[in-house]
Amino acid sequence: MRQPLLAFNDKGIYCAQADVYLDPWRAVPKAIITHGHSDHARWGHGSYITHHQNVPIIQHRLGDIIVTGKNWGETFTINGVTFSFHPAGHIIGSAQVRVEYKGEVWVFTGDYKTEDDGISTPYEVVKCHTFITENTFGLPAFKWLPQAEVMADVNAWWAQNRAEGQTSVIFAYTLGKAQRILKYLDPSIGKICTHGAVENMTNVLRPMITFPETTLITRDTKKEDIAGSIVIAPPSAHGTPWIKRLTPYVTGSASGWMAFRGARKRRAIDKGFVMSDHCDFQGLLESIKATGAEKIICTHGYSDIFSAYLREMGYDARTEHTQYEGDEGEVEAVANPEAQDTEGGAL
Repeated sequence: MRQPLLAFNDKGIYCAQADVYLDPWRAVPKAIITHGHSDHARWGHGSYITHHQNVPIIQHRLGDIIVTGKNWGETFTINGVTFSFHPAGHIIGSAQVRVEYKGEVWVFTGDYKTEDDGISTPYEVVKCHTFITENTFGLPAFKWLPQAEVMADVNAWWAQNRAEGQTSVIFAYTLGKAQRILKYLDPSIGKICTHGAVENMTNVLRPMITFPETTLITRDTKKEDIAGSIVIAPPSAHGTPWIKRLTPYVTGSASGWMAFRGARKRRAIDKGFVMSDHCDFQGLLESIKATGAEKIICTHGYSDIFSAYLREMGYDARTEHTQYEGDEGEVEAVANPEAQDTEGGAL
């Protein structure tokens, strides 16, 4: 029986011919990394290969690592296997990995979305024979509104809160969603403030993206200086002593899970904004069809349900277990505790 070009094992997605792993979750000698979220880019590998925009991100998160950056579409060959990175549209620097050997082409998406958010390089369709897709929101119930509508809602919410003398606190994970919100906030409404973890990551990305001015909240920040402002903070800040200094405040959360009735209540959030850095159900289906792939491998998310649906449509679809958590898992921890510094965001 012919060995598959990519196989799933206890360390990650393995290409035996090249002896290299894609987004491995255990330490390996050589890793190809799709993007900087900590469930995909973990500490401890011998060397890393990623898109050049992702290099400063994983260096910030993982510390002193051996990493090589590549351009979009730039090919590199390892023992006869040709690899290249193509935009995934998930967050800044996020990539799909195209793998080709003896005319056979596989694509590993990592995490991806098809809506152009204006800060990530837009998703690119890559033709292939086998397509490895995430399924974070692989149910028909998930259908996203256009980003412009969601951000208009965010700005209107902030303006109303300010008029009522309250500070607006919006929770968003520190890499990706926080910058996507920041990019489209209306500074004419008031001051934009940040939690330390958000500020640190945003500063890493400022050389690549133009963002509005932000004010870091520190121990010396006075309540009257931020009254009526909007504060971007990681979900881990909710319910901590840090947030109490912002009183009176109202809370919001930007997440795909806000599409589920009851999610806002369970998270003790005042206002939910349905915004995800992943495809909705229709986006997944359209992406799969566009690749021309006959074989589909479904990973994290609603993989069993989604793969069964694909089989009904005539695809050769199956599921594979991974340790990826997907967007909105709110993975805020840094994999390398020695490199943590202020990423945890005490302030």
